[in-house]
Amino acid sequence: MKLQPVALNERVEAIDMMRGFSLLGILIINMLTFHSPLSYVNPYTYYTRPYDAEIYGFIDIFIQASFYPLFSMLFGYGLAMQFLKAQEKKQAFAPLAARRLLVLLGIGILHAFLLWYGDILITYAIIGLLLIGMLHLPSKLLVGLAALIYTVPHALILALMFIAVSVNPNYYAGIQAVQSSIDAYANGTFIDIFGQRLSDWVYSNNPFNFIVLIATILPFMMVGAAAAKWRLIERAKQYRKVWILLALVPLIIGLLLKATPQLVDKNLAFIYLQDIFGGPLVATGYAAIIALLAQNSSFRKLLRPLGQVGRMSLTVYIMQSLIATFIFYSYGFGLYGKVDLLTGTLIALGIFAIQLIFAELWLSKFNQGPLEKIWRRWTYGKSFEKNSNSKP
Repeated sequence: MKLQPVALNERVEAIDMMRGFSLLGILIINMLTFHSPLSYVNPYTYYTRPYDAEIYGFIDIFIQASFYPLFSMLFGYGLAMQFLKAQEKKQAFAPLAARRLLVLLGIGILHAFLLWYGDILITYAIIGLLLIGMLHLPSKLLVGLAALIYTVPHALILALMFIAVSVNPNYYAGIQAVQSSIDAYANGTFIDIFGQRLSDWVYSNNPFNFIVLIATILPFMMVGAAAAKWRLIERAKQYRKVWILLALVPLIIGLLLKATPQLVDKNLAFIYLQDIFGGPLVATGYAAIIALLAQNSSFRKLLRPLGQVGRMSLTVYIMQSLIATFIFYSYGFGLYGKVDLLTGTLIALGIFAIQLIFAELWLSKFNQGPLEKIWRRWTYGKSFEKNSNSKP
């Protein structure tokens, strides 16, 4: 018997709701890179139009670096659920999981080089391959190793940053890179855009950055996998006190850390402290709040649209890049570098509202998103297609 993807009646609604909520936050923060050269500027001084400071302050504290950790933990949770399912059925897991991640890698490569340089799928696929070999470890060991892998390098980097800013507190802004980005994305040909996209991807994914990225995202996935082994989300009622604690303590501490650049100093060291140590704590608080709300029928009904988006997260994620780049790049409306944060954020909310409607309409006829269908077909073959293509 072949291992099959998770069936509709096996899905956990709270996980889909968390995933949908993550996609909203990811779109809002990604919107800054869709419409402006965020990688090369100091955002605290670059955005100077009316209300920019207030809007960026909100994004900085409540959104920045608080949604990709949640999505990463959910990715690890989902992979571990597949692993546990394979164990229950006494089926081989690693070959199929590796194939699934390699397909995701291919989709990520197309996304990164044909749509948007800020792709995360490549990273998830590569780190997911590392996680496969760790899923046999006990949950406590996964959490312990995750804490070690995460804390040691990031604490060292943070210490070095505080030393560096004490010598030179200035924030670097790549003026030439900023102008190059605006020229290419707002006015360039497709070849110009491709060249700039490639340059931006290489800048963000140089070897040092990628090693840091592994030390960042792998621990999140490991924690998610450990949570899946404990079935923390499925047994949220049983672990209600744990979830309440997670909804309060990490969220409060995380928000205080996230506010340090606003309250203390907007230098690189405090920004790193904010993102690396504050962001994951806020993400944990958000996950706990959704886990608790999902236990109430009224809130569950209210959050259902987020769950629908979460069910087709790959399609929604790629759609966000497709729509946003068409709005801002020269082959569409060419608005790159021409909108303020308020307009950009409203555009993000508008795109997500459309996606909520799209997901509801699509899933009223089909059991999975279009890209999910392609991904799973290339992973599992055609055997499950008749059962998963349309609603009964």
